[in-house]
Amino acid sequence: MLKEVRVGMADYKVCTSPAVLSTLGLGSCLGVALYDQGSDMCGLAHVMLPDSTRMNSEVNRCKFADTCLLDMKKELIGKGADPSRLAAKIAGGARMFSFISDNSMLNIGDQNIEAVKRWLSEWNIPILASDVGKNYSRSIYFDSSSKMLRIRAVGMGEYSI
Repeated sequence: MLKEVRVGMADYKVCTSPAVLSTLGLGSCLGVALYDQGSDMCGLAHVMLPDSTRMNSEVNRCKFADTCLLDMKKELIGKGADPSRLAAKIAGGARMFSFISDNSMLNIGDQNIEAVKRWLSEWNIPILASDVGKNYSRSIYFDSSSKMLRIRAVGMGEYSI
């Protein structure tokens, strides 16, 4: 049986196979599985906000896409992951409060998706699968052995990417 490693909100964890990394309740937050395609090294982040530079202080670097993903990437490489083999799968970034306004400044989900895609692209890390946007919450489970991201979505059932 695989051990489950739980990732909290505004957090990330890195591990080796066999394990399942999980995070619950991704509304506008984005879950990012980052893994070495040629080894058993992987990580999962639960990102809350797109950009640490918009804030006055960096109380928790894991809240922000830029700092959280950078820290997770560095830890993976520090533990032996090959940067040229890193890949990602992402899920979440929902528009949970679309009834409020179409103002993009209020749509944190879209901002999180854009920020994560921008950083991964800048680091030449391909996104091999994604389930983002829409208007429902998700919980995700990344299997470090199979590299499959299982998604449980409110009202949508369970599926894998």
